[in-house]
Amino acid sequence: MQQQPLTISFIQSLDDIRPSDWNDCAGTNNPFISHEFLSALEHSSSVGGDSGWVPYHMLVQAGATGNAQTIKACMPLYLKNHSYGEYVFDHGWADAFERAGGHYYPKLQTSVPFTPATGPRFLVHPSNIPEETELLKSALADGVVQITEKMGLSSAHITFLTTEEAAIAQASNFLVRHDQQFHWHNDNYSSFDHFLNQLSSRKRKQIRKERKIVADSDIHIETLTGDDLTENHWDAFFQFYTDTGARKWGQPYLTREFFSEVSRTMKDRIVLFMCTRNGIQIAAALNFLGADTIYGRQWGCIEDHPCLHFEACYYRAIDYAIEHGLKTVEAGAQGPHKLARGYQPVKTTSVHYIANPSFREAVERFLEDERRGVSAEIDYLASKTPFKKA
Repeated sequence: MQQQPLTISFIQSLDDIRPSDWNDCAGTNNPFISHEFLSALEHSSSVGGDSGWVPYHMLVQAGATGNAQTIKACMPLYLKNHSYGEYVFDHGWADAFERAGGHYYPKLQTSVPFTPATGPRFLVHPSNIPEETELLKSALADGVVQITEKMGLSSAHITFLTTEEAAIAQASNFLVRHDQQFHWHNDNYSSFDHFLNQLSSRKRKQIRKERKIVADSDIHIETLTGDDLTENHWDAFFQFYTDTGARKWGQPYLTREFFSEVSRTMKDRIVLFMCTRNGIQIAAALNFLGADTIYGRQWGCIEDHPCLHFEACYYRAIDYAIEHGLKTVEAGAQGPHKLARGYQPVKTTSVHYIANPSFREAVERFLEDERRGVSAEIDYLASKTPFKKA
């Protein structure tokens, strides 16, 4: 049978594709690449408008042009006029390119905005046979390069993608960049104490001390998901989020409407640890659920209490993972302090297409040195985990 011709097109809103068509390609393992999550960003004006994130999602279709076309693959894609909300920092590249007389922005960005969590970026319909899947993923990578060149952009960036996808992107002349995060891994633990028993005595005592400080306080922590989540909870959480965000990095990225939208469309994939004191909501940690992972996303508070951040963000997530048989806790970007709490260093990957040959050479040299440094740091930190030595 003759293979149907493939066409690449771009849409400026997730509303321009049926949710089922997108989600058939995205799958159900990762919540952040779902139509529900990405469209919530758009509907809430967290992206689009004057946010600096202009949706420009890529579709690969088969068949005759028009309604008869079938979605074979897709990719979340944005035109960016800044480098905020990405968690893979290229501000130095932008400064260098513009000092040399170029225009770094706008650029192309394949990512989940404001979400430093590794997951698929090359979304392919599962009905394709393996050979077709590889061709479609290559078509997505090539499509990013082609539109970058056609629009005269400086660069294109695919962040927090899988290792397999990075190899495909390399074949399309993307450069590989590495960084690190700290993830907790569930070694078939039956309880939190079972996990603690794998740690050195000093670290085990420290974690128990931190948890006891919160347990002995007048703070109550409730686990909320599904129908338990209300607009009252989101009103409180948004206050925590904006207050903490303003102190850390200035203007928070997500709007109040975003939280209502994701609560409406994917409430069963949300876990909110809400902290109250004397009946008043004072802090919360927001998590999303994948097939085998709980992802810690945002933390916010209006009162500071010793060890509450560790309890709500790290230890409660570990409790939840053990209870529900999840393999991993991903607690977000940065944070070497997580190491002492049983989280281990993990390499993350991004890839970057640089259009200007001279600038590409400079970035490539930088990345070679950076990758060596990241690898050495991960090896060093892995030797310092709190687990008992064999």
